[in-house]
Amino acid sequence: MTRVLVVWCPDWPATAVGVDASTPGAVVERGRVAACTAAARAEGVRRGQRLRDAQRRRPGLVVRERDRDAEGRLFETVAEAVAELTPRVEVVRPGLCALPARGPARFHGGEEALRVHAQDTVVEAGYDCGAGVADGLFAAELAARAGEGGLVVPEGEAAAFLAPYPLSVLDRPELAGLLHRLGVKTLGDFAALPPGHVAARFGADGALAHRLARGEEPRPLAPVRGAPDLSVRTAFDPPAERSERVVFGAKRLAGELHEGLAAGGLACVRVEVAVGFADGHVLRRLWRHDGMSALAVAERVRWQLSAWRPEGARAEQVWGGVTWLELTPDQLVPDEGRQEALWGRTTVTDRIARAADRIQALLGHHGITRPVLVGGRGPGERVVRVPVGDLPPADLPEGPWPGRVTGPAPAAVPVSPPAAELLDASGAAVSVSARCEVSAPPAVLAVRGRAAAVTGWTGPWPADERWWDPGRARRRARFQVTTEDGAAYLLAVEGGRWHVEAVYD
Repeated sequence: MTRVLVVWCPDWPATAVGVDASTPGAVVERGRVAACTAAARAEGVRRGQRLRDAQRRRPGLVVRERDRDAEGRLFETVAEAVAELTPRVEVVRPGLCALPARGPARFHGGEEALRVHAQDTVVEAGYDCGAGVADGLFAAELAARAGEGGLVVPEGEAAAFLAPYPLSVLDRPELAGLLHRLGVKTLGDFAALPPGHVAARFGADGALAHRLARGEEPRPLAPVRGAPDLSVRTAFDPPAERSERVVFGAKRLAGELHEGLAAGGLACVRVEVAVGFADGHVLRRLWRHDGMSALAVAERVRWQLSAWRPEGARAEQVWGGVTWLELTPDQLVPDEGRQEALWGRTTVTDRIARAADRIQALLGHHGITRPVLVGGRGPGERVVRVPVGDLPPADLPEGPWPGRVTGPAPAAVPVSPPAAELLDASGAAVSVSARCEVSAPPAVLAVRGRAAAVTGWTGPWPADERWWDPGRARRRARFQVTTEDGAAYLLAVEGGRWHVEAVYD
């Protein structure tokens, strides 16, 4: 069994967006809490909660949208600090990295000394962390989370260490719920079941979880002997001084790597990314692979480059210039396939990413973009278009956004908002005073020459923007209006004139 050292940074999504551990804060993804700080957990906020439930438990909760790119970029600082112990650092995911413990432990005077040294190294870099050593990655991660800063699980005692833990640590909610209803409540209870019966009843995923509960590796090692060199490499002449060029090359290389693995019926557990600079420096990093798409590999190359950008350099600059890039599959195993969704969701996603790469190569870097949700008051202000493969702009303004229109989100936001007329029962235009008083209830809405009776309305939501800058100041108010023909609109009045800002479905 491989001895593994794991370094775990708690609440990393919150750290990546600048929420301090002492501040009651939460990171939200798709309307639910993806991570929260220790101060928020102390007041009842939990991962997986709906945002409204979390805010009900802790009024004034600091909320940030999750930024996965920022998590990856910032964690490169931690990985680089851990790499001082050994260059073979594997980034399991942003917030968690691992390395083989036997060699470094002999050098540093034992596993406990290595664990403490790794923890001190990351703390000196400015981040809270726990470190643990155990047999296998799963047990080592739980050891890093145990106690005040982690612990060392003696060799051969991983199963006993894991036995008291609840099934929820397997991160398989459906399996854990089913086992709990069957009376199996801990990893020890689960590990005591016969492996053959577990595989027959719960399938391949259940068998994998059973191996973890017994303190074994997720899959048996199956090295491929005599395999050809499947690494892929590209050179940049002249050296690439902008990250866009390197990332574009990484996407192409990742596609070649996937094709080579598939042709040999192989899969790799990890991929090593090596970047050579013009001054002779080589930056290497191991990334857990497990079926990452070409675009995902390219994003990790971007994170790797961002960690080596000098102070004062622009976001797209590469330190020293890149002369070559190499991707090497690590820990080759036979490709046993994986269960996809009914229509092969992962395959379709990868095919779409490849098609986007080709179109981008034909039309230029800005020829194909993706919408990114950002902060803003109006629906048209909350979406920016970013070239595929790029990160969102770093200089976007942050909230809070008083006067922001709440959900549900509209179905369409016109590029050129059409003019509208909102009239009261007497036929006079509805107006909004400086005190946000409505002159009369809306009765008729006319858009593009078509008038309809108003059946419902709510508002106004005033927005007094940039009042400190007379040249850019803007004052407006928004209404939500429904009409007798079944339509629903988001209207805005500015300077006494109404226009349609968005349309609801």
